[in-house]
Amino acid sequence: MVPADPLVCQQLEATIRKPSALSLGDYENKLNQYLGSYCYRNEAAGWVHDKYVRQAGPRIATLVNGAWQGVDHGTHAPVMIWYSPEMMDWLRKNRSANGEVDHPPPVSDGAIMVKEMFSEPASDCRTVDPRKLFPTSGAAIMIRDAGASHDGWFWGWYGFGSQSGWTPDWPALPADSNSMPNMGFGQYCMNCHASAADNLTFASPKNIEGEPGKPLNYLAQDFFKGPPATTLHQAVVLPVNASPRLGEPLYSPDADVIAALRAYVREMPTYETVSRMPSETYDNTWVGAKGPDASDTFLTSSQCLGCHDAGSTGLQFDMTKPNPHGDGLINLSPLATWRTSPMGLGGRDPIFFAQLASETQSFHPKMSGVVQDVCLGCHGIAGERQFHIDEKARTGKCELFSRDMVDATPWPADNPSAAHANYGMLARDGITCTSCHRMALNTKASEALADAPQNACVNERQALLNPHASGFAKTFTGSFMVGSPDTLIGPFEKPEVGPMQTTLGIKPVHDATIMSSEVCGTCHTVHLPVLQGTNTLAHIYEQTTYPEWAFSAYRTGSTPDGPLPLGAGATPQSCQGCHMPSREPDGSPTMSKIASIQENLNFPQTESSNAPDLSVREGFARHTLIGLNVFLIKMAQQFPDVFGIRTRDPMMGKKALDPLVLTEQAMLDQASQTTATVAVSDIAMTADALDAKVTVKNLAGHKFPSGVGFRRAFLTFSVLDQNGQPLWVSGRTNAAGVITDADGKPLDGELWWKDDCSGRILPGERPHQPHYQKITRQDQVQIYQELVSTPPANSPNPICNAEAKPEGELTTSFLSICTEVKDNRILPAGFLPLEGRREIAKALGADEDLAIDVGTTAVEDDPDYVAGGSDTLSYSIPLADLPKGTHAASVEADLYYQATPPSYLQDRFCTAKGPDTDRLYFLTGHLNLAGTQAEGWKLKVVGSGNVAVAAQP
Repeated sequence: MVPADPLVCQQLEATIRKPSALSLGDYENKLNQYLGSYCYRNEAAGWVHDKYVRQAGPRIATLVNGAWQGVDHGTHAPVMIWYSPEMMDWLRKNRSANGEVDHPPPVSDGAIMVKEMFSEPASDCRTVDPRKLFPTSGAAIMIRDAGASHDGWFWGWYGFGSQSGWTPDWPALPADSNSMPNMGFGQYCMNCHASAADNLTFASPKNIEGEPGKPLNYLAQDFFKGPPATTLHQAVVLPVNASPRLGEPLYSPDADVIAALRAYVREMPTYETVSRMPSETYDNTWVGAKGPDASDTFLTSSQCLGCHDAGSTGLQFDMTKPNPHGDGLINLSPLATWRTSPMGLGGRDPIFFAQLASETQSFHPKMSGVVQDVCLGCHGIAGERQFHIDEKARTGKCELFSRDMVDATPWPADNPSAAHANYGMLARDGITCTSCHRMALNTKASEALADAPQNACVNERQALLNPHASGFAKTFTGSFMVGSPDTLIGPFEKPEVGPMQTTLGIKPVHDATIMSSEVCGTCHTVHLPVLQGTNTLAHIYEQTTYPEWAFSAYRTGSTPDGPLPLGAGATPQSCQGCHMPSREPDGSPTMSKIASIQENLNFPQTESSNAPDLSVREGFARHTLIGLNVFLIKMAQQFPDVFGIRTRDPMMGKKALDPLVLTEQAMLDQASQTTATVAVSDIAMTADALDAKVTVKNLAGHKFPSGVGFRRAFLTFSVLDQNGQPLWVSGRTNAAGVITDADGKPLDGELWWKDDCSGRILPGERPHQPHYQKITRQDQVQIYQELVSTPPANSPNPICNAEAKPEGELTTSFLSICTEVKDNRILPAGFLPLEGRREIAKALGADEDLAIDVGTTAVEDDPDYVAGGSDTLSYSIPLADLPKGTHAASVEADLYYQATPPSYLQDRFCTAKGPDTDRLYFLTGHLNLAGTQAEGWKLKVVGSGNVAVAAQP
């Protein structure tokens, strides 16, 4: 197997030595011809090869049940490397038998190494002419192209023959794959090669035929034969179904759900016609050759995956623990836990994109461009920011980032969106690693960075969204400055600098800011203009999760700018303390290394190494970053093809629980253990009524529910007979989670639109369930929610603020919030009175609107909404309302949560058209929640259990 057609090889030679000259898909097709024709096995042209096929680590035999079994512990499969003349020339000059040159020059462009890999043991192939060997495990390749990336190499895995499974990465494979790319710049290979002495290669002339010296030897117990193992390279790029559905969706739409939402006007897409997000296979940006500079400020998580995912070396499994409920491991690495969180999915969230469609089509069409840029400045932050940086440098202007750029892909190279492909990759990556690990939240440091090129257009965003703010409040709605592109901040002192600086040119630095709640607060305090036509009527807070915490008993009393008035609360706890847990169930700190790289002591020895040894860190934080939006996670589990994502972690594969399953379980644990409690007390039976009290205690460090305003929770209170059958229920629901009365009729306010979406059911009104302190009927339900209204339609100068009287219609538009209609979400414990809130708001740089807006609305004189922490209400059920001949044996109270209530979903389907809205309609109709904790489109948070009713005397 030598060059099949020397003329073809000669024609391809110049092309394959310059990977950056072609798009990835075109280049891989050329490289396929070159490698598949064995053009590199050209000794006449100066190519050389290793002395023999060699092990990359020990092979250990173990006797199990009377049979020998063996495991190869090499850094990769047995290898035979072929070196181009340029590569060999560099090795002879810089890594000779006389020693290695200190600070050698870069390997010259066009140098190539083809690392052929074979099934172990290596001894099977050792005596065979290398030209007659078929690389059964493919080849790892390195091609030098210093002008394309900071590290200077094109990396990849290539499979020989039609049975290898290798294909060019572009176009992306069918939607059931979304696999890691086989090749490209900035690939995961660097997680090991960063440990090389220089030039990211361990290559040594000692291994090469005709050169002095001997290759390293390892214990290799090869006296038995066994089935060949899958190599790490193959497992990463050729996973068996990288995107298996984690749950079976409905084949046909759920007619009951569609009927319950009363949105019949829309035609349901099919599995064939539904719009799919671009494949994750495309999403890879890297540091350029001249970087890191402002053009590399934001990078896709693919640049972090190699080191900060577990098991990425194939040998070491830090950042994992055994799965207590099954086989394999649980991957607790930063990459894996973040990737499947709502943060990691933020750039592909179908609910968000349907909301954006409503904002631009129905609510604010005259301000569509601004609205897109503002909204994508959070959900697609890396793409929006990097676009601003690059456009400002190119044109001097802050151009608007748009929804269509999110779908931009690099293939085919002449497609209209290709010019924006990198921004699409970054936007789809959600709230990606560089979004948080580059934050500069200290006000003095931020002001010094304001004119730096990496912060292009941030001043304009601050002026648009937070025009009267100062200090930290200027950063609300994700309007923070970022630090230098050549640094990344982290929580641990004395970080290992070498690997990241070698591969990306970026220095990791310790900065305690990353552990402050303000890292979360900058985005989770959403301050937006109130738009009417092209006018801005006012600014108002859409989301106040951070100040809810800052005004509670959980506040730490400190910020990157120093202490706040009133100090710490009674039970201080940062946002990260709950949402990025770093302690074990017994309270001890989690201990782990924080990266997966080729280390010195726990890896097979190699030549030309500068491998460090990582320290075990105390307080390793899991990047779970979750709330209770199980509905989004179930969509991602059942429709990875629509999301364009892989569900199987590429580094761990089948060795670990799929991360989306782990994310769901973390949400369910958070719901049942750390969100709330429900208790029934003071049950009394009189001659006329059954009385009881229900207390909901909020365990969260902010309101419950919190986050975007349309989230809600509600209580279901049931009176049960001796068989556990319901006799009387407040808070019953239908198939879509619509709250109904005893006859199944939706309560007023549960749905806003007529069946044909032609208009509101009650135009001009604001129907809803009020806040109750006492419930006596089945059509009365305690719903914990925030409801907001638009500006009044016919008022020339409407007043919009937290204290204004609601006069418009209920709305789900983030940029139409004129005032609140109701906010009875349960306050966190230790909630400060208004004067205390004013002090802290002022110290944060906000005006008193923040202190007022974080309060409550329309809770009347309920004493529970003063210091917060819980809500107690009474139920008085007339015995005459129970079915004749029955008697109450027990009662039960259950607390449910809805991330996307029915009125919200219906509003999406009635206020926008197009692929983003159709996608959400398809997912809503086909999502299978049967048998799950979210069955019926409501997540059970916690319940009281059955509480017996004493018989009437």
